[in-house]
Amino acid sequence: MSLRDSLDLIKAVNPEDGHAVLENEIMGERAASLGAAEQRVAKTVAAYNAAAPGERTEQLIAAQHAVWAYFVQRELCGFKRHQDVVAAFAIPREVLNGLGAVHR
Repeated sequence: MSLRDSLDLIKAVNPEDGHAVLENEIMGERAASLGAAEQRVAKTVAAYNAAAPGERTEQLIAAQHAVWAYFVQRELCGFKRHQDVVAAFAIPREVLNGLGAVHR
């Protein structure tokens, strides 16, 4: 195989297209992951709000974890501001105050 044949083969394979396909796949996975994290936030915040005031400990911990994970996922996708999300989901102050806390 000559150098010219090798170059023709590389052009035929077009590695740039492979990179674009991979980037597109990664972006799709990021979007799916972000959507799943958003659904967990909606579910856990609703459960926290629905629980009786004296019986919210488990729901509070679940909501704090879900919101923290969602914020981390958003930041990995390049979204640095969370004020709109806090307003859209009406995330209570009690949930926000415990973000990132480790519960045993």
